[in-house]
Amino acid sequence: FLQKPAAEDCFWYTTFLVLHYLLFISVFQQALNRGIAAVKEDAVEMLASYGLAYSLMKFFTGPMSDFKNVGLVFVNSKRDRTKAVLCMVVAGAVAAVFHTLIAYSDLGYYIINKLHHVDESVGSKTRRAFLYLAAFPFMDAMAWTHAGILLKHKYSFLVGCASISDVIAQVVVFVAILLHSHLECREPLLIPILSLYMGALVRCTTLCLGYYRNIHDVIPDRSGPEMGGEATIRKMLSFWWPLALILATQRISRPIVNLFVSRDLGGSSTATEAVAILTATYPVGHMPYGWLTEIRAVYPAFDKNNPSNKLVNTNSTVTATHIKKFTFVCMALSLTLCFVMFWTPNVSEKILVDIIGVDFAFAELCVVPLRIFSFFPVPVTVRAHLTGWLMTLKKTFVLAPSSVLRIIVLIASLIVLPYLGVHGATLGVGSLLAGFVGESTMVAIAACYVYRKQKKKRNENETATEGEDSAMTDMPHTEEMTDIVEMREENE
Repeated sequence: FLQKPAAEDCFWYTTFLVLHYLLFISVFQQALNRGIAAVKEDAVEMLASYGLAYSLMKFFTGPMSDFKNVGLVFVNSKRDRTKAVLCMVVAGAVAAVFHTLIAYSDLGYYIINKLHHVDESVGSKTRRAFLYLAAFPFMDAMAWTHAGILLKHKYSFLVGCASISDVIAQVVVFVAILLHSHLECREPLLIPILSLYMGALVRCTTLCLGYYRNIHDVIPDRSGPEMGGEATIRKMLSFWWPLALILATQRISRPIVNLFVSRDLGGSSTATEAVAILTATYPVGHMPYGWLTEIRAVYPAFDKNNPSNKLVNTNSTVTATHIKKFTFVCMALSLTLCFVMFWTPNVSEKILVDIIGVDFAFAELCVVPLRIFSFFPVPVTVRAHLTGWLMTLKKTFVLAPSSVLRIIVLIASLIVLPYLGVHGATLGVGSLLAGFVGESTMVAIAACYVYRKQKKKRNENETATEGEDSAMTDMPHTEEMTDIVEMREENE
């Protein structure tokens, strides 16, 4: 369906790009949930505490991971890379202060205990886990910044190896060391959190060493005009903030869902049980489609309209048509995986029981939410494909309204669906789907707006060019002009 070598380029690039998401969600998060569920304390309480802390951390500081796209689009020199790293250092310090504030202040008590309607034990564990995660966003952002630079230079294999090393380090530390230590009795929450840190450290180290070994001595000290000019911090932040806003709304979606679901008194399950179901089902439901979000990086890396690709991709055979076909095949593959996993009888229950380690009665409560996840690939693919195209044009500002619409649709669904008899985790996942559809619709509208402006500008340029050609045609020839001048001189 794709011509070689374009198919091979896109295939290997995307394969290694999605390994972090696929392996992290399908292997490690399930292992974490299984380990948390196996501790001697109340398994449901531990799942709820860790799920709340992790989702809040991803909302407050997760947008820094989108600096990968800054590295992919803007970093063309050593000076550009220094500016990107400086932004991440400042953002990491702010994140650490914010985590500490949430853990120790009354604001954290209000956000976690009061808003989410959890008991004192779950709230205390959640705030403590949130404090332990204070340094993780900085390490994650540093890793993704260098991953974007490596992906620009087509070192997707190295990025994939770093992701594999991340998962292996986490699983080895988690299974072989921490589960057999005294932490299970003293502080069980440190088991998944220390594993996260170990994996992030290995991934960040691998990517930084890969950058210095393969790229640092190759790229120039400064970017020339042929590369689109030198990137300033202002340009980076202007490009990044709409993507960060979108990611922030994606991250806040889960805390909002947890909030409404935990306070939904019309459901048959308790608040803690409902949040625990969401915590258990989200990584499983996210697995078949989560990697589709990384398709947006294919456009900036391969599209010929991106001037920064001149540094590393002068002979690219990938066209926009190839990218569109590749995106469609990825969506079809994801849809197939979703329906096989979640609609085949007893398959989803077996995944939850055998991999995560919950009991069968709890797994049955997760079946309907998982089936709703089957429809996520369509809006996610549309959003990722069009976002990648807009990133190539550096017109990410038009994406900002989509994040606002997503939150509006999400909250509206969480308010309306309970009146239709939808409660618990089903309410949460259904509202997430509605938010995705609303966001993708707005991204499509923004892309149509940019496309029409581009088409109008192109037509105006063609008209102006034709006018110049016509004017040049109407001018007298050089010989005729010379004769006219000589006749005037003779008459004088």
